Amino acid sequence: MRTPVRAALGERPAPRRIGPVTQTDIVRFAGAGGDFNPLHHDPQFAADAGFDRPIAMGQWTAGLLAAWLTDWCGVEHLREFEVRFTAPLLIGDRVELSGEVTALEALDDGRTLATLELTATREDTTLLSGRAVVVALAD
Repeated sequence: MRTPVRAALGERPAPRRIGPVTQTDIVRFAGAGGDFNPLHHDPQFAADAGFDRPIAMGQWTAGLLAAWLTDWCGVEHLREFEVRFTAPLLIGDRVELSGEVTALEALDDGRTLATLELTATREDTTLLSGRAVVVALAD
């Protein structure tokens, strides 16, 4: 098991930028998760639904955010993870994954529970916001 990361109030782990999102990214995720909604692969269907082009699955964006977070803290230290979807990620978009430590709670064993507010953004648009709690060491 990896040692928990050190976390300080206000800390912002280095953001990650991904993209541009490709049709291949979406097809791979559809195959893995079984979500073959034409909104994710059919340009005409997406246009009829009011989008400029097909959109990525929300769970794909959430998965990218979870991977970024657990690369920082270690998946074995993740205690809670929740997201709220606010805008779609479209083919061709670039997404930035980021977060900030907003609370620390000391545990009896010398470790700390660190709460992070999380975001996935496209330029100035928040695609999803979230919150996570991870086991950490106080800085």
